[in-house]
Amino acid sequence: MDEFMQAAIDEARQGRQEGGIPIGSVLVRNGQLVSRGRNKRVQEGNAIKHGEMDALMNAGRQRTYRDTVLYTTLMPCFMCAGTIVQFKIPKVVVGESRTFGESKAFLESHGVEVEILDLDECVRMMESFIEEEPELWNEDIMEL
Repeated sequence: MDEFMQAAIDEARQGRQEGGIPIGSVLVRNGQLVSRGRNKRVQEGNAIKHGEMDALMNAGRQRTYRDTVLYTTLMPCFMCAGTIVQFKIPKVVVGESRTFGESKAFLESHGVEVEILDLDECVRMMESFIEEEPELWNEDIMEL
């Protein structure tokens, strides 16, 4: 497995161990890890602290994102996809899009390359979480 996707999966697992939602993300530039993050909506009570947003916040101020790749265990929501487009991140590598895949066309329509790995590990992690905590999942995707 790609080391950067593995780092994103590790973040997702850590978030779940903390009682949160198992979605992790890392930002990479020139084959080097810039930052990592995980969904912390539950842990920090922060409505926008999705995995991708946490990784971008942890990256701090960057002169440009045009030479980065964002890895995430789950297809980004529209909020995170909008940030990816705004920051002009050219590529997103996604662990899985079966359980949540709404933003792919949006990202591609704005010139973002979307690579979906369709990893069983990511699918199982989300399916287990959704089965165990359907109300928390529905809160996260605003379906309550």
